[in-house]
Amino acid sequence: MMQLTINGEPRTLDPVDTVDAMLRQLGLDPRGVVVELNRAIIRRADIAASRVQDGDTVEIVHFVGGG
Repeated sequence: MMQLTINGEPRTLDPVDTVDAMLRQLGLDPRGVVVELNRAIIRRADIAASRVQDGDTVEIVHFVGGG
């Protein structure tokens, strides 16, 4: 198992190696969020290549549409 802090809350996930895999495990579409990994914003083009490690801190902001 992998321990991450996501939006300030400790979370245990199945092991993943990339931000993209983490988002998919959380049921999130990478196209609809902004991710900060250890205080660095991850560009959308880099989500699939950005590595996640046990103990990392992640902030995820969701886009919400409406009218």
